[in-house]
Amino acid sequence: MRRVVSRLVPLLCLALAACGGGGGAPSPGQGRSAAVECAPFARALTGVDLTGAAADWWAEARGRYTRSQRPDTGSLLILRRSARLPSGHVAVVSQVVSRRQIMVTQANWVHHRVTEDQPVIDISTDGDWSAVRVWWPPSGQMGVTEYAAFGFIRPDHPAGHDRLIAAVPSAIRVAEQGW
Repeated sequence: MRRVVSRLVPLLCLALAACGGGGGAPSPGQGRSAAVECAPFARALTGVDLTGAAADWWAEARGRYTRSQRPDTGSLLILRRSARLPSGHVAVVSQVVSRRQIMVTQANWVHHRVTEDQPVIDISTDGDWSAVRVWWPPSGQMGVTEYAAFGFIRPDHPAGHDRLIAAVPSAIRVAEQGW
């Protein structure tokens, strides 16, 4: 039953996206106001059936979802735990720009904000996305901190860029309601 519900959530989000509202209007460069954490938002946006801290999703996905060191639109970038990220972090790849740059849509990178199409670059020496830098909206530039990453988890039915962005308001509502 949980698997069926997890497949229906992204469809519900996409269907409700046209309703507008939810999450507040986007602020230029700062994203939408939304008191949601990264994991519930990513789950609502993609329909992945994973729970718990973002950093635990990598292990939880083993045998359930495809895991990769290569980004695809609609996949989830999983960052490891660190002093700055005690629970890790998860972001949804909204666009692949190049072999070493993606755009992500994510919640709570900036406290109580959902940001769309923010750059992330691969700074690993082997080009395997094991180390990244993430755009920092308050400064309007790429952050200087290096974050260790596990890689990417591919949902069963990843959405393309336009569908992901259209679903953000309803994903915020779903995450706020704890579905």
